Amino acid sequence: MRKTITAVALTLFSVSAFAQDVKTDYDKAENFAAIKTFAIKIGTAWGNPLGESRVLQEFDKSLVEKGWAKADEGKADALVLIHGATDVKKTVDTFYSGGMYGGYGYGGWAGYGMGMSSSTTTMNEYTVGTLVVDIFDAKTKKLIFRGTATDELSDKVSKNIKKMEKASDKMFKNFPPKADKK
Repeated sequence: MRKTITAVALTLFSVSAFAQDVKTDYDKAENFAAIKTFAIKIGTAWGNPLGESRVLQEFDKSLVEKGWAKADEGKADALVLIHGATDVKKTVDTFYSGGMYGGYGYGGWAGYGMGMSSSTTTMNEYTVGTLVVDIFDAKTKKLIFRGTATDELSDKVSKNIKKMEKASDKMFKNFPPKADKK
């Protein structure tokens, strides 16, 4: 019974341990309506040429769907640089069973008085991927938009592709941004 509870708790934790986080920021004074063309490339590679190619294709497609046209770097209105990184994270989880109050029994910590309990501690490693999409005004070289997406990576390529597509959809949901009216 205890192993079943621990397994269920670990499963629930691993499902909810990390949710995709997408954030955007942009120059509020920039006239994005004047931008018609873009060039895109990897700014910081993350060591997976197949993944880098997929990311380029996905973000290229997203910008075209928003009305921008792809152009050679020397003729583009905007330069798009994509940066990627991965990081291995660790979690340590302790689950208590038996005793009163999950290990804190009458008279103090479990083992002192009533409420004997046992615990199971596990360490989990997972890889977090981060993509940063920087868009620069091609003439001034000024940063005008930054989008970041962070998510736990899967061992399955198809899941990572879906996560990347979801991140792109979130990042460019309200793109191009409207200039603030003063």
